[in-house]
Amino acid sequence: MKSYTEYLWFNTQKKKELVHITPKIEGIVEKSGIKEGFCLVSAMHITAGIIVNDNESGLHKDIWNWLEKLAPEGDYYHHMTGETNGDAHLKRILVHHQVIIPITNGKLDLGPWEEVFYAEFDGQRRKRVVVKVIGE
Repeated sequence: MKSYTEYLWFNTQKKKELVHITPKIEGIVEKSGIKEGFCLVSAMHITAGIIVNDNESGLHKDIWNWLEKLAPEGDYYHHMTGETNGDAHLKRILVHHQVIIPITNGKLDLGPWEEVFYAEFDGQRRKRVVVKVIGE
């Protein structure tokens, strides 16, 4: 068994943004040379996450609406770091911080409409994602 690791860096223009990263992940899997295994994609910041879902703008609006209803932006959170991003921490919990995607025949084994997205909840600063490919 072998492994391969790369980091993706993000500094989004907007505070909240979905960034389509499937092609980047596919390229990393190809570079790894691994034909059978798994690809871990993990946001390495406490106000960002990773989503696997459809690349459709209406759904993206629905995701943002849903997240805002469950964790609305505001300064009424008890988060005490001097920032008012308590909602971003909760949104990360809702979408989770990482995904594991199977690799079959050297390709991501995603469903017919599945794509991978970096979900930014408190952007406009530099953050990273680790991509670790493990297998044979």
